[in-house]
Amino acid sequence: MTKTLVRATCPHDCPDTCAILVTVEDGVATEVKGDPDHPTTAGVLCTKVSRYVDRTYHPDRLLTPMRRVGRKGEGKFEPITWEQALDEIAARLTPIAERDPQAILPYSYCGTMGLVQGEAMAMRFFNKLGASFLDRTVCATAGFTGYKYTIGGSIGTDIEQFQDAKLILIWGGNPIASNLHFWMRVQEAKRRGAKLIAIDPYRSLTAEKCHQHIAVMPGTDSALALGMMHVLVKENLLDHDYIAQHTLGFAQLKDRVAEWTPERTAETCGITAEEVVNLAREYGQTAMRGEPVAIRMNYGLQRVRGGGMAVRNIACLPALVGAWRHAAGGVQLSTSGSFPANKLALQRPDLLRGRLPRTINMNTIGDDLLREAAPEFGPKIEAVIVYNANPVAIAPDSSKVQRGFEREDLFTVVLEHFQTDTADYADILLPATTQLEHVDAHLAYGHLYMMANNAAIAPLGEAKPNTEIFRLLARRMGFTDPVFDETDDELAAQAFNKQDARAVHFDWESLKRTGWSKLNMPAAPFAEGCFPTPSGKCEFYSESMLHDGLDPLPTYIANYESVASNPELAEKYPLAMISPPARNFLNSTFVNVQSLRATEGEPHLDIHPVDAASRGIEHGEMVRIFNDRGAFVARARVTPKARAGLVVGLSIWWKKLASDGKNANEVTSQRLTDMGRAPTFYDTLVQVERAS
Repeated sequence: MTKTLVRATCPHDCPDTCAILVTVEDGVATEVKGDPDHPTTAGVLCTKVSRYVDRTYHPDRLLTPMRRVGRKGEGKFEPITWEQALDEIAARLTPIAERDPQAILPYSYCGTMGLVQGEAMAMRFFNKLGASFLDRTVCATAGFTGYKYTIGGSIGTDIEQFQDAKLILIWGGNPIASNLHFWMRVQEAKRRGAKLIAIDPYRSLTAEKCHQHIAVMPGTDSALALGMMHVLVKENLLDHDYIAQHTLGFAQLKDRVAEWTPERTAETCGITAEEVVNLAREYGQTAMRGEPVAIRMNYGLQRVRGGGMAVRNIACLPALVGAWRHAAGGVQLSTSGSFPANKLALQRPDLLRGRLPRTINMNTIGDDLLREAAPEFGPKIEAVIVYNANPVAIAPDSSKVQRGFEREDLFTVVLEHFQTDTADYADILLPATTQLEHVDAHLAYGHLYMMANNAAIAPLGEAKPNTEIFRLLARRMGFTDPVFDETDDELAAQAFNKQDARAVHFDWESLKRTGWSKLNMPAAPFAEGCFPTPSGKCEFYSESMLHDGLDPLPTYIANYESVASNPELAEKYPLAMISPPARNFLNSTFVNVQSLRATEGEPHLDIHPVDAASRGIEHGEMVRIFNDRGAFVARARVTPKARAGLVVGLSIWWKKLASDGKNANEVTSQRLTDMGRAPTFYDTLVQVERAS
């Protein structure tokens, strides 16, 4: 028996980007485990990825190309050869491209976070074709934009420093479920005497294990940050030297936050004034003692109308108290901006040759698939190629998305591992490889290591890497540019090859051998200022925002669906709803792994006892959750984990695996955020009733 150990990387949409060791026996992967030498992974994998061998060899894996033989959505297919599949795709795309290639739309996101298997060869293909651009904003661009206006880029506190903090605010996240290795650092900080405070509408697994939980209403995080700033200024809990040297616009900020008294803040957030004051004092006084205070923001808080502004407001806090002076102080939203990823080399926008195709926002796919051609919109969408995504399950306003994919005149190609909700609507279904079967290079958004993924096993069946599928499609479409001949290793070698001191040690061949290599970043990136903003300072006042038509100072933007913005709608649908990730799912990935789905059980809705009682709802009953966009059913869990006025549906279930064939996105909207063109999944009002 031949037994080898292969270095790999978790590809999924998670900040941890774990280093993995794959055991291979006679060409078969038998085990995956965390690399004990990788400082952030520390030998530990989450429950989901620890079962990656089961997922790779799952009996439902797609292993041959398929052609639809039933109605769209029925999920009936017949096997065909790769030659037949490629011929049919080229035959359907060619006349569309000759009329207007913008009628062809790629739809992809982070089914893999790899720089090679994600948007390298794929973007080369679509750039050469001249297809519509996809605005890939479904996750975090609202927060990224607000953070960039303030800090200058997605750079923040290194995860490896958090254990030395004395106060940690976990704001809008549930790291036990979605950032496990950060939580390990937090637990060490707690053992060393740190205080942990969770700020979250829902009493999540993480919030339960913190010293304090502040349950704000969805969309009011920006108000809480303003209220904290009010108290910090009023009680002089400020680092005046840091403010003078390394910030811009403090005088204007001081005037703005004067309006946000604890009482006003508390009323807006649905908490007490005492909670506002005590939180600000805890934060400011700890910093004034010279101890590190750190904030870990996550993406939940920015999935509302004012999501970008919320992140901006929170990002102002560390500079006010001088938290950036400490390696264990500051804030982390994402570390992705630390990486010198060479996306121009990977994606080759020069293949556009001066063309500027229209852009379709992935969050409005429901409306856009149903649009006719128009001067302001452009051509009707005639073809969609879906890879690394499952839009029928994950896109908002799901009934419209489904109707769009039901169009018989829409040619749909899906690259997948399994027959997902979206795959059921494909005309041609192509089998893609999993992470154990291909090469890739990865950055991270929760730590500072460049990562390599080696192929551990040969592709199963007739599955092919995304890169190879797009190479084959390029040849079938007659594209002869040399860029379509580059191998996956050649692509990976370009991933971090920019002239940048942060990746001075990057060499693809050596990275493949070691598996990971840390960037050359300072332990405290902004201890001496040097923010990557236009002014080089933390910008409380942003000329860039003013230029972009936004309020240049921190402010509060109420949810679209709230009493403040739409009292009539709030009377009709009085409950706010959020749909954060279930612990055993990752977006819509892993939902089909039976052992993980069995742990989740079935779709549930957590509802506060007061809200349940007023509706005659008992624990364990089936309930209908609805608004003007749609409805879905779930089993009620009557629990104070959901604060009064809020219901929580942990997500995202495949629709076909729910009892009513629907999920939480039946009720979410296609409206976009204040900045970053991102979704407003948690800006949703509903009513709940007992299901008939």
